[in-house]
Amino acid sequence: MAGGSPLVKYDPAIERWNAMRENAYQHFRFTPRNTIISLLGMVIVPGTILYVASQTDERWNWNGKRRGESLLSRAPEPESS
Repeated sequence: MAGGSPLVKYDPAIERWNAMRENAYQHFRFTPRNTIISLLGMVIVPGTILYVASQTDERWNWNGKRRGESLLSRAPEPESS
């Protein structure tokens, strides 16, 4: 609809950027930098989240807690004097 309008001015820099963005996957190579970034994003960050989640799983219990009660699932027994 607006393709041939004389009111639209095309910027060659924007056109080059669009062409580069659309064809970036054709020129991608695994360089040492790209390898490190890929490992961080696909292995190390998810692995760290999994480790933290598994260490804190079932540690906290918010069900029916009142003020002053511990949120720990296995709260330590109060010391008797």
